[in-house]
Amino acid sequence: MRARRVRVPPLGAVTAPTPGMSSTRHKAKASRFLFAVPPLPGHITPTVAVAAELTRRGHRVAWVGPRTAVEPLVPRNARVYPAGDDTAARPPGEPPDGPHIPSALLSMWEDFIVPLGHAMMPGVETAIDRFRPDVVVSDQQVLAAPVAARLRGLPWATSAATPFEFTRPLRDAPDDEERIRELIGEFQLDHGIEDLLDPRFSDHLVLVFATGALIGDTSAFPDRFAFVGPVPPRPRGGDFPWEWLDGRPAVLVTLGAGTGAGRDAAAARFMRVAAEAVAAMDVRAVLAAPPDAVPEPPPNVLVRPDVPQPALLERMAAGRAAVVCHGGHDAVCAGLAHGLPLVVAPIRHDQPVIARLVAEAGAGIAVGFGGARPVELRAALGAVLTDDVHRAAAARVRDSFAEAGGAAAAADRLEKLA
Repeated sequence: MRARRVRVPPLGAVTAPTPGMSSTRHKAKASRFLFAVPPLPGHITPTVAVAAELTRRGHRVAWVGPRTAVEPLVPRNARVYPAGDDTAARPPGEPPDGPHIPSALLSMWEDFIVPLGHAMMPGVETAIDRFRPDVVVSDQQVLAAPVAARLRGLPWATSAATPFEFTRPLRDAPDDEERIRELIGEFQLDHGIEDLLDPRFSDHLVLVFATGALIGDTSAFPDRFAFVGPVPPRPRGGDFPWEWLDGRPAVLVTLGAGTGAGRDAAAARFMRVAAEAVAAMDVRAVLAAPPDAVPEPPPNVLVRPDVPQPALLERMAAGRAAVVCHGGHDAVCAGLAHGLPLVVAPIRHDQPVIARLVAEAGAGIAVGFGGARPVELRAALGAVLTDDVHRAAAARVRDSFAEAGGAAAAADRLEKLA
């Protein structure tokens, strides 16, 4: 039997908080915050920075999620409650010759988000009962945490690691959009919630790790939507031959840490295309890839499996430079936070939407991934390196990130919710 339809209020509409919960009173006492996260690095890392800020202010924090995914990314000795480790659900991939957003997003819900929610539910409930948080902070792809918090009368906040859900990506596929609403409703009914709402958007606080400079006008959103901008990951050490950057324009090519199983061949092909594209350019290019991906790089290409990215981007920002990436929100924001224009080659999930946002903001150019050709990539890189329009747009986004407040602004809002 199909569940009742979930009526998702327009994002501009104000939904009253549940009685007894305050979203404006600021408590001076130390509070407890439980972060519920999926097994996706880009969704975990923002919570680490926010949790560090809350800890610095004297609060206590913990995480709940698949332990094998969470523990490598959080501080040593962090409290992590296991949830969902026994599920086989993994984010589905799309063919590298071009993801089809509607079918990919529906598959993401049917094959990953909903099964993960069911698998995480017992662990999330145990974590809440043992840690006794004042506030639950739930990633948009963790359905279990809002349901468990509502069942216990706890305030909860949404952690929106990417702006994907704020673009209404399925507006041109209403049947798929409706099916996802039904899945959301069915999940809540299965776990004892009959007063249905959309757990992707808390009725108390939604932390969005982006700004209007990237995603467009945010003035229609109610006050509970806090556009705090991205938060930087923990710095990574490692040696790097800094003298190799000889003052010529610099390019970083990275496909992120989570390119995905079964994509090694496609990623290696893209890196070879990138190496061929920059070989004829007067640039220094750093490819974040295994050495065997490009076994014989051109003289102006450096291939390294580990790159101290924050330090490298800071050095690059001192001159003309650009970043080639896969459209992951964290990779996009890392480059834009330094005012560097982008060439974005989206692979899957939210990446095509993020690439479109970058292009619409004027901060970069979107190209294909699976069918990328050296001539196309060379032209895009030449444009973002020489056209001051792209550079100026990237600088505007950079400034908006700095003004938004990041982890400190997120912690301010969470303290008020507690």
